[in-house]
Amino acid sequence: ASARHITPVIPYFGYARQDRKDKPRVPIGAKLVAKLLETAGATRIMTMDLHADQIQGFFEKPVDHLFASTIFLPYVKSLNLENLTIASPDMGGSKRAYSKFLESDVVICYKQRKAANVIDTMELIGEVKGRNVVLVDDMIDTGGTLAKAADLMIEKGALSVRAICTHAILSGDAYEKIENSKLSELIVTDSIPLKKESKKIRVVSCAPLFAEVMHMVQ
Repeated sequence: ASARHITPVIPYFGYARQDRKDKPRVPIGAKLVAKLLETAGATRIMTMDLHADQIQGFFEKPVDHLFASTIFLPYVKSLNLENLTIASPDMGGSKRAYSKFLESDVVICYKQRKAANVIDTMELIGEVKGRNVVLVDDMIDTGGTLAKAADLMIEKGALSVRAICTHAILSGDAYEKIENSKLSELIVTDSIPLKKESKKIRVVSCAPLFAEVMHMVQ
């Protein structure tokens, strides 16, 4: 249509987890999606909480990478939790911990998988006894990691465990896992619409964040 600029606004960037070759004959799907968008005419890309920051390098065009922490942090502060500890459910997610903003301790869950989305073992690095824990991750898919991490932390003496996840994929029996876990609450954005309601899941809208950035870059 001869538009001067085209900016795809992508709250959840598909194929983001396929961002590297971790074994032979595996495609890098995130790079393919980047090329498809640019070939279709995109001149700027706006997205939120990529699975890995290096995906921005797959694009030849400018990328506005927004952080959901902008909307999550005020909510966490409003809870006024004492003895707050931020937790990462895996080694790769430790960089997403909000500890420097909330001036809290950090613990990490070390997990080993025997297959995709199937956890074999999980160990806790750090002390959670007598503390209110907030797990931070970029997405929740089957819910197995967060449910197991929450149960492990309660066993280790945590007072409560909440989880913050930007993208609520919630595939398979994820809703049942969340309901039956020791999680007090799961806080997500509406980057992906929920399939159904749950008393344990709270949705915080990312629309104001995207609207503000759209206004700034127009």
